[in-house]
Amino acid sequence: MKAMILAAGRGERMRPLTDSVPKPLAAVAGRPLIAYHLDNLARAGVVEVIINLAWLGGQIREALGGGERYGVRIRYSDEGDHALESGGGIFNALPLLGNEPFLVVNADTWTDLPFGELSIEPDADAHLVLVKSPAHLPKGDFGLDGARVVVRDSERFTYTGYGVYRPELFAGCAPGKFPLYPLLTRAIAAGRLRGHVYGGEWYEIGTVQLLAEMDARLRARGSA
Repeated sequence: MKAMILAAGRGERMRPLTDSVPKPLAAVAGRPLIAYHLDNLARAGVVEVIINLAWLGGQIREALGGGERYGVRIRYSDEGDHALESGGGIFNALPLLGNEPFLVVNADTWTDLPFGELSIEPDADAHLVLVKSPAHLPKGDFGLDGARVVVRDSERFTYTGYGVYRPELFAGCAPGKFPLYPLLTRAIAAGRLRGHVYGGEWYEIGTVQLLAEMDARLRARGSA
């Protein structure tokens, strides 16, 4: 299975740090945040990783190169000066991702989730990894009815930014900037979105404060 790391965003909530450093290269315990994902993907047996680029993308390309030091082969999907959002970014990378299901990982997160355990059901267009909503994201995103992802107002879980997708999820899309959420709700309406709740560690690192907390957490456990 190929994987895509979403790394093109501007990181507005992490300014001024991200004025000069792209968010995926922000240091956590002495390593770029994105390096933890690359290590995880390599352990899962993923050979080919696509990374989308926009804001300060040249720095990411220079830092990671072809991926040899991480045991993967990296290819880049360049979106130019302006990121295409999650939906548009994945759609833009479909020629590199191919016709089979692929894994998507948001760069601005940290997890101990073994990516090799993820799969997708035959009757699903996507399978999402959800978690119990953390204190700073109390509203959550989706509900679950068994393994079926549903839209509801209560008992909602937070989408981690990790999922296995089929290219068919993007049927009818046109090139350009667009979000992923409407495609997921379309799949929900068709009964073709699945998911599960992960009980391990997951952290959304969207602010400088959360970055500092993650850095301290990993240093304390000697993960540098």
